[in-house]
Amino acid sequence: MTGPARSAEPVDHVVIGLGALGSAAAWALARRGEQVVGLEQFPLGHQRGASHDTSRILRRSYHSPAYVRLADQAYADWSELSALTGEDLVTVTGGLDFFPPDAAIEIDGYTSSMEVNRVPFTRLTDVEVSARWPVISLPDGTTVVHQADTGIVPAARATASLQRLARTAEARLYGGCPVTGLVDHGDHGVEVHTADASYLARRVVITADAWTNDLLAHLDATLPLTVTREQVTYFAPEEPERFAPDRLPVWIWMDNPSFYGFPTYGEPTVKVGQDCGGAVVTADSRTFDPDVDGVRRVSRFVTGLLPGAGQPLRTVTCLYTLTPDRDFVIGAVPEHPGVLVGLGAGHGFKFAPTIGRVLADLATEGTAPVDIAAFAPDRPALVDAGHPVRWLV
Repeated sequence: MTGPARSAEPVDHVVIGLGALGSAAAWALARRGEQVVGLEQFPLGHQRGASHDTSRILRRSYHSPAYVRLADQAYADWSELSALTGEDLVTVTGGLDFFPPDAAIEIDGYTSSMEVNRVPFTRLTDVEVSARWPVISLPDGTTVVHQADTGIVPAARATASLQRLARTAEARLYGGCPVTGLVDHGDHGVEVHTADASYLARRVVITADAWTNDLLAHLDATLPLTVTREQVTYFAPEEPERFAPDRLPVWIWMDNPSFYGFPTYGEPTVKVGQDCGGAVVTADSRTFDPDVDGVRRVSRFVTGLLPGAGQPLRTVTCLYTLTPDRDFVIGAVPEHPGVLVGLGAGHGFKFAPTIGRVLADLATEGTAPVDIAAFAPDRPALVDAGHPVRWLV
Protein backbone atom coordinates (compact mmCIF):
# COMPACT_ATOMS: atom_id res chain seq x y z
CA MET A 1 0.00 0.00 0.00
CA THR A 2 1.43 3.38 -0.98
CA GLY A 3 1.27 6.29 1.42
CA PRO A 4 -1.07 9.24 1.09
CA ALA A 5 -0.28 11.98 -1.41
CA ARG A 6 1.87 14.79 -0.04
CA SER A 7 -0.56 17.34 -1.48
CA ALA A 8 -3.54 16.03 0.51
CA GLU A 9 -4.69 18.47 3.19
CA PRO A 10 -4.81 16.81 6.61
CA VAL A 11 -8.19 17.21 8.37
CA ASP A 12 -9.92 15.39 11.18
CA HIS A 13 -13.03 14.31 9.27
CA VAL A 14 -14.60 14.49 5.83
CA VAL A 15 -18.38 14.11 5.59
CA ILE A 16 -19.59 13.12 2.11
CA GLY A 17 -23.22 13.95 1.37
CA LEU A 18 -24.85 16.96 3.02
CA GLY A 19 -28.50 16.08 3.28
CA ALA A 20 -30.04 15.97 6.75
CA LEU A 21 -27.87 13.14 8.12
CA GLY A 22 -24.61 14.48 6.72
CA SER A 23 -25.33 18.04 7.80
CA ALA A 24 -26.15 16.77 11.30
CA ALA A 25 -22.92 14.75 11.41
CA ALA A 26 -20.85 17.73 10.24
CA TRP A 27 -22.39 19.90 12.95
CA ALA A 28 -22.00 17.25 15.66
CA LEU A 29 -18.32 16.86 14.82
CA ALA A 30 -17.55 20.55 14.42
CA ARG A 31 -19.21 21.54 17.70
CA ARG A 32 -16.75 19.20 19.44
CA GLY A 33 -13.85 21.21 18.05
CA GLU A 34 -13.04 18.72 15.28
CA GLN A 35 -11.77 19.97 11.92
CA VAL A 36 -14.52 19.07 9.43
CA VAL A 37 -14.84 19.29 5.68
CA GLY A 38 -18.29 18.53 4.21
CA LEU A 39 -18.64 17.67 0.53
CA GLU A 40 -21.89 17.63 -1.46
CA GLN A 41 -21.90 16.76 -5.15
CA PHE A 42 -24.92 18.99 -5.88
CA PRO A 43 -25.72 22.53 -4.71
CA LEU A 44 -26.64 22.61 -1.02
CA GLY A 45 -30.40 22.30 -0.58
CA HIS A 46 -30.87 20.41 -3.86
CA GLN A 47 -33.99 18.33 -4.56
CA ARG A 48 -32.42 15.18 -5.99
CA GLY A 49 -32.28 13.16 -2.78
CA ALA A 50 -34.39 12.73 0.34
CA SER A 51 -33.92 15.85 2.50
CA HIS A 52 -35.96 18.42 0.59
CA ASP A 53 -39.62 19.50 0.53
CA THR A 54 -41.67 20.76 3.46
CA SER A 55 -42.27 18.17 6.16
CA ARG A 56 -41.47 14.83 7.78
CA ILE A 57 -43.17 12.83 10.53
CA LEU A 58 -41.69 12.76 14.04
CA ARG A 59 -43.12 9.93 16.15
CA ARG A 60 -42.56 7.67 19.13
CA SER A 61 -44.87 5.01 17.69
CA TYR A 62 -42.58 2.42 16.12
CA HIS A 63 -42.42 -1.30 15.43
CA SER A 64 -39.52 -2.22 17.71
CA PRO A 65 -38.29 -1.18 21.19
CA ALA A 66 -34.94 -0.08 19.74
CA TYR A 67 -36.59 2.48 17.49
CA VAL A 68 -38.81 3.76 20.29
CA ARG A 69 -35.74 4.27 22.48
CA LEU A 70 -33.95 6.03 19.64
CA ALA A 71 -37.02 8.20 19.06
CA ASP A 72 -36.84 9.38 22.66
CA GLN A 73 -33.35 10.70 21.96
CA ALA A 74 -34.51 12.22 18.69
CA TYR A 75 -37.16 14.26 20.51
CA ALA A 76 -34.49 15.58 22.88
CA ASP A 77 -32.17 16.39 19.98
CA TRP A 78 -34.88 18.23 18.04
CA SER A 79 -35.67 20.21 21.19
CA GLU A 80 -32.02 21.22 21.54
CA LEU A 81 -31.84 22.08 17.84
CA SER A 82 -34.91 24.31 18.19
CA ALA A 83 -33.37 26.09 21.17
CA LEU A 84 -30.05 26.67 19.44
CA THR A 85 -31.57 27.96 16.21
CA GLY A 86 -34.35 29.98 17.79
CA GLU A 87 -36.79 28.17 15.50
CA ASP A 88 -39.75 26.08 16.60
CA LEU A 89 -38.84 23.01 14.57
CA VAL A 90 -41.44 20.61 16.04
CA THR A 91 -45.18 21.01 15.49
CA VAL A 92 -47.05 18.54 17.71
CA THR A 93 -50.25 17.24 16.14
CA GLY A 94 -50.70 13.83 17.72
CA GLY A 95 -50.57 10.75 15.56
CA LEU A 96 -52.98 8.05 14.44
CA ASP A 97 -51.87 4.61 13.27
CA PHE A 98 -54.71 2.90 11.39
CA PHE A 99 -54.77 -0.91 11.46
CA PRO A 100 -57.60 -2.31 9.30
CA PRO A 101 -58.77 -5.91 9.88
CA ASP A 102 -55.99 -8.36 8.87
CA ALA A 103 -53.51 -5.51 8.39
CA ALA A 104 -50.19 -6.43 6.80
CA ILE A 105 -48.38 -4.58 9.60
CA GLU A 106 -48.99 -6.09 13.03
CA ILE A 107 -50.35 -3.81 15.74
CA ASP A 108 -48.76 -5.79 18.58
CA GLY A 109 -45.25 -4.79 17.59
CA TYR A 110 -46.19 -1.14 17.94
CA THR A 111 -48.10 -1.37 21.19
CA SER A 112 -45.62 -3.68 22.93
CA SER A 113 -42.65 -1.54 21.85
CA MET A 114 -44.25 1.54 23.35
CA GLU A 115 -45.35 -0.30 26.49
CA VAL A 116 -41.86 -1.60 27.26
CA ASN A 117 -40.54 1.96 26.90
CA ARG A 118 -43.41 3.45 28.92
CA VAL A 119 -44.66 5.59 26.05
CA PRO A 120 -48.34 6.42 26.63
CA PHE A 121 -50.83 5.66 23.87
CA THR A 122 -54.53 5.00 23.47
CA ARG A 123 -56.39 2.37 21.46
CA LEU A 124 -59.44 3.72 19.67
CA THR A 125 -62.18 2.28 17.48
CA ASP A 126 -63.11 3.66 14.08
CA VAL A 127 -66.28 5.07 15.63
CA GLU A 128 -64.32 6.91 18.34
CA VAL A 129 -61.94 8.36 15.76
CA SER A 130 -64.74 9.64 13.54
CA ALA A 131 -66.41 11.28 16.53
CA ARG A 132 -63.21 13.02 17.64
CA TRP A 133 -61.87 13.90 14.17
CA PRO A 134 -64.89 14.24 11.84
CA VAL A 135 -62.79 14.75 8.70
CA ILE A 136 -61.65 11.10 8.95
CA SER A 137 -63.80 8.28 7.56
CA LEU A 138 -62.54 4.80 8.48
CA PRO A 139 -63.67 1.34 7.34
CA ASP A 140 -65.59 -0.63 9.92
CA GLY A 141 -63.40 -2.67 12.24
CA THR A 142 -60.30 -0.49 11.95
CA THR A 143 -58.25 -0.41 15.15
CA VAL A 144 -56.44 2.83 15.83
CA VAL A 145 -53.45 3.70 18.02
CA HIS A 146 -53.24 7.33 19.11
CA GLN A 147 -49.95 8.74 20.40
CA ALA A 148 -50.14 12.34 21.56
CA ASP A 149 -46.49 13.35 20.96
CA THR A 150 -46.42 12.69 17.21
CA GLY A 151 -45.69 15.75 15.14
CA ILE A 152 -44.05 17.35 12.13
CA VAL A 153 -40.51 18.58 11.53
CA PRO A 154 -39.55 20.73 8.52
CA ALA A 155 -37.36 19.01 5.95
CA ALA A 156 -35.49 21.55 3.83
CA ARG A 157 -35.62 24.20 6.57
CA ALA A 158 -34.15 21.91 9.22
CA THR A 159 -31.40 20.71 6.90
CA ALA A 160 -30.43 24.31 6.17
CA SER A 161 -30.42 25.04 9.91
CA LEU A 162 -28.04 22.14 10.54
CA GLN A 163 -25.73 23.48 7.84
CA ARG A 164 -25.76 26.95 9.38
CA LEU A 165 -24.89 25.53 12.79
CA ALA A 166 -22.09 23.45 11.27
CA ARG A 167 -20.59 26.51 9.59
CA THR A 168 -20.92 28.53 12.79
CA ALA A 169 -18.87 25.79 14.46
CA GLU A 170 -16.26 26.28 11.67
CA ALA A 171 -17.06 23.27 9.51
CA ARG A 172 -16.21 23.91 5.88
CA LEU A 173 -19.14 22.86 3.69
CA TYR A 174 -18.81 22.74 -0.08
CA GLY A 175 -21.69 22.27 -2.50
CA GLY A 176 -21.22 21.32 -6.14
CA CYS A 177 -18.16 19.28 -5.14
CA PRO A 178 -18.41 15.59 -6.09
CA VAL A 179 -15.92 13.10 -4.70
CA THR A 180 -13.81 11.49 -7.42
CA GLY A 181 -11.82 9.07 -5.31
CA LEU A 182 -11.42 7.41 -1.91
CA VAL A 183 -8.24 5.64 -0.80
CA ASP A 184 -8.00 3.92 2.58
CA HIS A 185 -4.47 4.10 3.97
CA GLY A 186 -5.33 2.27 7.17
CA ASP A 187 -3.64 3.81 10.20
CA HIS A 188 -2.46 6.69 8.01
CA GLY A 189 -6.01 7.89 7.29
CA VAL A 190 -8.41 7.97 4.37
CA GLU A 191 -7.67 10.08 1.32
CA VAL A 192 -10.59 11.88 -0.33
CA HIS A 193 -10.25 13.39 -3.79
CA THR A 194 -12.35 15.99 -5.56
CA ALA A 195 -11.67 17.77 -8.83
CA ASP A 196 -10.09 20.70 -6.98
CA ALA A 197 -8.63 19.32 -3.74
CA SER A 198 -7.55 16.26 -1.79
CA TYR A 199 -7.96 15.65 1.92
CA LEU A 200 -6.40 13.14 4.30
CA ALA A 201 -8.93 12.43 7.06
CA ARG A 202 -8.73 10.41 10.25
CA ARG A 203 -12.33 9.38 9.58
CA VAL A 204 -14.62 9.67 6.57
CA VAL A 205 -18.39 9.70 7.09
CA ILE A 206 -20.48 8.67 4.06
CA THR A 207 -24.04 9.99 4.25
CA ALA A 208 -24.73 9.95 0.54
CA ASP A 209 -27.97 7.92 0.59
CA ALA A 210 -28.74 6.80 -2.98
CA TRP A 211 -25.12 7.42 -4.00
CA THR A 212 -23.65 5.35 -1.14
CA ASN A 213 -22.53 2.42 -3.29
CA ASP A 214 -20.95 4.75 -5.85
CA LEU A 215 -18.60 5.89 -3.10
CA LEU A 216 -18.08 2.46 -1.56
CA ALA A 217 -17.03 1.18 -4.98
CA HIS A 218 -13.76 3.10 -4.55
CA LEU A 219 -13.07 0.77 -1.61
CA ASP A 220 -14.23 -2.37 -3.45
CA ALA A 221 -17.15 -2.52 -1.01
CA THR A 222 -20.91 -2.55 -1.52
CA LEU A 223 -24.18 -2.77 0.40
CA PRO A 224 -27.39 -4.50 -0.81
CA LEU A 225 -29.35 -1.29 -1.34
CA THR A 226 -32.41 -0.71 -3.50
CA VAL A 227 -33.21 2.81 -4.66
CA THR A 228 -36.84 3.67 -5.36
CA ARG A 229 -38.41 6.81 -6.73
CA GLU A 230 -41.17 7.91 -4.34
CA GLN A 231 -43.61 10.80 -4.34
CA VAL A 232 -46.03 12.76 -2.21
CA THR A 233 -49.09 14.62 -3.45
CA TYR A 234 -50.54 17.82 -2.06
CA PHE A 235 -54.33 18.13 -2.06
CA ALA A 236 -56.28 21.40 -1.96
CA PRO A 237 -59.33 21.15 0.33
CA GLU A 238 -62.15 23.66 -0.16
CA GLU A 239 -62.21 24.18 3.61
CA PRO A 240 -58.57 23.89 4.67
CA GLU A 241 -59.36 25.00 8.23
CA ARG A 242 -61.03 21.61 8.78
CA PHE A 243 -57.63 19.96 8.18
CA ALA A 244 -55.55 22.22 10.43
CA PRO A 245 -53.00 20.60 12.79
CA ASP A 246 -55.35 20.97 15.76
CA ARG A 247 -58.13 19.19 13.87
CA LEU A 248 -56.28 16.46 11.94
CA PRO A 249 -53.34 14.52 13.37
CA VAL A 250 -50.50 13.04 11.36
CA TRP A 251 -51.64 9.55 10.32
CA ILE A 252 -50.31 6.28 8.87
CA TRP A 253 -52.30 3.50 7.20
CA MET A 254 -50.69 0.27 8.42
CA ASP A 255 -51.45 -2.07 5.55
CA ASN A 256 -50.17 -3.01 2.11
CA PRO A 257 -50.18 -0.59 0.39
CA SER A 258 -49.25 1.73 3.23
CA PHE A 259 -50.12 5.43 3.09
CA TYR A 260 -49.32 8.37 5.35
CA GLY A 261 -50.45 11.96 5.58
CA PHE A 262 -50.24 15.35 7.22
CA PRO A 263 -52.61 18.13 8.20
CA THR A 264 -52.16 21.56 6.65
CA TYR A 265 -48.65 22.78 7.40
CA GLY A 266 -47.38 26.14 6.23
CA GLU A 267 -49.95 26.27 3.44
CA PRO A 268 -53.62 25.31 2.96
CA THR A 269 -52.88 21.85 1.54
CA VAL A 270 -53.00 18.26 2.79
CA LYS A 271 -49.93 16.14 2.00
CA VAL A 272 -50.32 12.38 1.38
CA GLY A 273 -47.91 9.73 0.13
CA GLN A 274 -47.56 6.00 -0.31
CA ASP A 275 -44.70 4.35 1.55
CA CYS A 276 -42.50 2.27 -0.77
CA GLY A 277 -44.91 2.65 -3.66
CA GLY A 278 -42.42 3.74 -6.28
CA ALA A 279 -40.42 2.11 -9.04
CA VAL A 280 -36.86 0.85 -8.62
CA VAL A 281 -34.48 3.35 -10.21
CA THR A 282 -30.91 4.55 -10.02
CA ALA A 283 -30.00 7.83 -8.39
CA ASP A 284 -28.81 9.33 -11.65
CA SER A 285 -31.39 7.95 -14.09
CA ARG A 286 -34.54 8.75 -12.09
CA THR A 287 -37.01 11.29 -13.45
CA PHE A 288 -38.83 14.07 -11.61
CA ASP A 289 -42.14 13.70 -13.44
CA PRO A 290 -45.06 12.47 -11.31
CA ASP A 291 -46.10 8.83 -11.61
CA VAL A 292 -49.65 9.30 -12.83
CA ASP A 293 -50.80 5.85 -11.67
CA GLY A 294 -49.36 6.57 -8.23
CA VAL A 295 -51.22 9.88 -8.02
CA ARG A 296 -54.45 8.10 -8.93
CA ARG A 297 -53.83 5.40 -6.32
CA VAL A 298 -53.23 7.95 -3.57
CA SER A 299 -56.20 10.04 -4.72
CA ARG A 300 -58.56 7.07 -4.50
CA PHE A 301 -57.36 6.33 -0.99
CA VAL A 302 -57.68 9.94 0.11
CA THR A 303 -61.20 10.16 -1.27
CA GLY A 304 -62.20 7.34 1.09
CA LEU A 305 -60.24 8.35 4.19
CA LEU A 306 -60.45 12.16 3.97
CA PRO A 307 -63.49 12.89 1.82
CA GLY A 308 -63.05 16.67 1.97
CA ALA A 309 -59.36 16.77 1.10
CA GLY A 310 -60.02 18.03 -2.42
CA GLN A 311 -58.17 17.51 -5.67
CA PRO A 312 -54.45 16.95 -6.28
CA LEU A 313 -52.57 20.23 -6.56
CA ARG A 314 -48.96 19.10 -7.09
CA THR A 315 -46.72 16.07 -6.68
CA VAL A 316 -43.12 16.09 -5.42
CA THR A 317 -40.66 13.24 -5.95
CA CYS A 318 -37.83 11.96 -3.76
CA LEU A 319 -35.63 8.87 -3.38
CA TYR A 320 -35.73 6.05 -0.85
CA THR A 321 -32.54 4.04 -0.37
CA LEU A 322 -33.71 0.79 1.18
CA THR A 323 -31.97 -2.05 3.00
CA PRO A 324 -33.56 -5.52 2.84
CA ASP A 325 -34.81 -5.26 6.44
CA ARG A 326 -35.61 -1.49 6.22
CA ASP A 327 -33.28 -0.83 9.14
CA PHE A 328 -30.72 1.96 9.19
CA VAL A 329 -27.04 1.55 8.42
CA ILE A 330 -24.83 3.16 11.07
CA GLY A 331 -21.25 2.05 11.52
CA ALA A 332 -17.87 1.31 9.98
CA VAL A 333 -17.54 -0.34 6.59
CA PRO A 334 -16.24 -3.91 7.04
CA GLU A 335 -12.44 -3.98 6.61
CA HIS A 336 -12.39 -0.15 6.51
CA PRO A 337 -12.67 1.07 10.11
CA GLY A 338 -11.80 4.62 9.05
CA VAL A 339 -14.93 4.88 6.88
CA LEU A 340 -18.37 5.20 8.49
CA VAL A 341 -21.75 4.97 6.79
CA GLY A 342 -24.98 6.62 7.90
CA LEU A 343 -28.11 5.71 5.95
CA GLY A 344 -31.75 6.27 6.93
CA ALA A 345 -33.45 3.60 4.76
CA GLY A 346 -36.31 5.85 3.73
CA HIS A 347 -37.42 6.76 7.27
CA GLY A 348 -34.40 8.38 8.87
CA PHE A 349 -35.13 12.10 8.67
CA LYS A 350 -36.93 12.16 12.03
CA PHE A 351 -33.74 10.78 13.58
CA ALA A 352 -31.34 13.06 11.67
CA PRO A 353 -29.82 15.03 14.57
CA THR A 354 -29.51 11.82 16.59
CA ILE A 355 -27.89 9.79 13.81
CA GLY A 356 -25.51 12.69 13.18
CA ARG A 357 -24.55 12.72 16.85
CA VAL A 358 -24.04 8.94 16.91
CA LEU A 359 -21.84 9.10 13.81
CA ALA A 360 -19.78 11.79 15.54
CA ASP A 361 -19.45 9.52 18.58
CA LEU A 362 -18.21 6.69 16.40
CA ALA A 363 -15.80 8.94 14.52
CA THR A 364 -14.24 10.46 17.64
CA GLU A 365 -14.63 7.80 20.33
CA GLY A 366 -15.09 4.58 18.37
CA THR A 367 -18.26 3.74 20.31
CA ALA A 368 -21.81 5.07 20.59
CA PRO A 369 -23.85 5.75 23.75
CA VAL A 370 -26.84 3.90 22.25
CA ASP A 371 -27.25 0.33 21.10
CA ILE A 372 -26.80 0.37 17.32
CA ALA A 373 -26.06 -3.33 16.81
CA ALA A 374 -29.26 -3.69 14.74
CA PHE A 375 -27.90 -1.09 12.31
CA ALA A 376 -24.43 -2.55 11.79
CA PRO A 377 -23.13 -2.69 8.21
CA ASP A 378 -22.16 -6.35 8.73
CA ARG A 379 -25.51 -7.59 10.09
CA PRO A 380 -27.11 -10.65 8.43
CA ALA A 381 -29.55 -8.62 6.32
CA LEU A 382 -26.60 -6.90 4.65
CA VAL A 383 -24.19 -9.82 4.25
CA ASP A 384 -26.33 -12.93 3.84
CA ALA A 385 -27.29 -13.62 0.23
CA GLY A 386 -30.99 -14.23 -0.16
CA HIS A 387 -31.98 -12.49 3.07
CA PRO A 388 -35.75 -11.84 2.91
CA VAL A 389 -36.83 -8.36 1.91
CA ARG A 390 -39.42 -6.59 4.05
CA TRP A 391 -39.99 -2.88 3.67
CA LEU A 392 -43.33 -2.44 5.45
CA VAL A 393 -42.69 -1.20 8.99
